[in-house]
Amino acid sequence: MSRPALSLSLQFARDERPRAHRAQLPRHRVARWIRAALESPAEITVRIVGTEEARALNRDFRGKDHATNVLTFDYSRAPQVHADLVLCADVVEAEARAQSRTLDAHYAHLLIHGTLHAQGYDHERDDDAERMEARESALMQSLGFVDPYAA
Repeated sequence: MSRPALSLSLQFARDERPRAHRAQLPRHRVARWIRAALESPAEITVRIVGTEEARALNRDFRGKDHATNVLTFDYSRAPQVHADLVLCADVVEAEARAQSRTLDAHYAHLLIHGTLHAQGYDHERDDDAERMEARESALMQSLGFVDPYAA
């Protein structure tokens, strides 16, 4: 099955933890995970950041004064998706450890999650959350990972 075209920019902040995660996130793997979730051609920038940058972005753009795992900035959806996905390496690592997941699996899940957001998926209402989580589960399993929502 042919996947939509993807133009990917992958960036790592100079902080210690984002740099340390570079080896875990080779471009071809990040592209594979994002492509799996794409329904349209896309230009996506993925930036792996430290806590300070993630906290500032979450505070400035969402009014929440803490670092979060992934932020999606979607600029257009049609005919091509244009988005930035910002992932906080410290939060991703802590969550993976707390959930007994591999770092790869958690990054794959969050990149899929952010890519779906960039295409209009949401989880604010229960029915939307069920639809989005079902899509994430199917995509993760198709990539050889366990269902992130399985008990």
